[in-house]
Amino acid sequence: MTETTTTTRAPRYPGASVQPTLDSWQDAPHNRWAFTNVGDFVPTVPIPRERRDRDGLVALGSLEEHSPGLVRRLEETFTDALIVVREHRVVGEYYRPGVHPQDPHVLMSVSKSLCGLLIGTLVDDGLLDPDQLVSRYVPELSASAYGDATLRHVLDMTVAVAYDEDYRNPDSEVRAQDRVAGWRPARPGDPEDTHAFLSGLRPSGRHGERFQYCSADTDVLAWVAEAVTGCRYADLLAERLWQPMGCEDDASITVDRSGFAFANGGISCTARDLVRVGRVMMGDGAIDGVRVVSSEWVSATMAGGDPALASRLAIQQVHPGVSYRNQWWSTGNERGAVYAAGIHGQFIWLDPPSGTVVVKLSSCPDPVTTEWNRLHAGLFADLCREAR
Repeated sequence: MTETTTTTRAPRYPGASVQPTLDSWQDAPHNRWAFTNVGDFVPTVPIPRERRDRDGLVALGSLEEHSPGLVRRLEETFTDALIVVREHRVVGEYYRPGVHPQDPHVLMSVSKSLCGLLIGTLVDDGLLDPDQLVSRYVPELSASAYGDATLRHVLDMTVAVAYDEDYRNPDSEVRAQDRVAGWRPARPGDPEDTHAFLSGLRPSGRHGERFQYCSADTDVLAWVAEAVTGCRYADLLAERLWQPMGCEDDASITVDRSGFAFANGGISCTARDLVRVGRVMMGDGAIDGVRVVSSEWVSATMAGGDPALASRLAIQQVHPGVSYRNQWWSTGNERGAVYAAGIHGQFIWLDPPSGTVVVKLSSCPDPVTTEWNRLHAGLFADLCREAR
């Protein structure tokens, strides 16, 4: 998709004086509108639902009844949509003005956690072995940082790769990957597509010795999934997650110029369908009597990884015992809370003792800060404690 140009036409949403462009749609205030209209900026392909109704959620309550002042807290954290579910019951649901239950919203790195579940289904079927080298499945990556990494290294992000995840640095690898994926205007000399970008990443040390958050890892997993199945990533998401979960609406995922899906952050879906992902996790891999992924995979994910590998991370100021396993975060707190997270405030929060799932989709002005993480963790703890 070519870059749009800024014009003086009246904007289609409040709070901005000009239309967003390909270079500005992720920035405030444009993201308040753009995060529910990603397809206006980046090419997408559908993740179709199964054409039948199956909704296991019942009842609908008022969140404000259970937590006075909640709406103010939601507004202060730039919430676009929020749902709290306990067991099969919706405790409450919130949408800011201008956002509706059927509106898809970009998930950013919550997309990674969906990839982790998808890989789990392929492991369950014997198509993948986490202890095998990535290069066994994708020989094209043999000369890259991933050539001597195992699938387990990639799943848990302990690959030693020269990759800067600084969202504000225009010269970082994560911004380069955005450009290759079509999320920002291309620069001269950028790799042709995501395959070329991943193949060009170089090692930075020994794998398995420390946690390194790296968005490219998830796209490697998507490449592996396509290689062993012969299917496009969006089709795998539909067949192995979206349709078995009984989702109400189609989702979508952005694709680069070659058609390769942006697995690390490109999924858009409704909050109601994202709740189903949380219910699968809380249901030991099943939802509404349908097995999606094995209980063994979910149990290992919920147990978390090795906190020692995640030392010196800023998130430890909020979750001192944090770890990462199968593309999901574990808080390591006394409640065993596990979560999926994306920049600008996208979350699935799981609270096992209360059986509560919280989904929050947002358009925070900053990609990520310790203070935003602290505010969200406090909000989720209160919601899980007060949900009835």
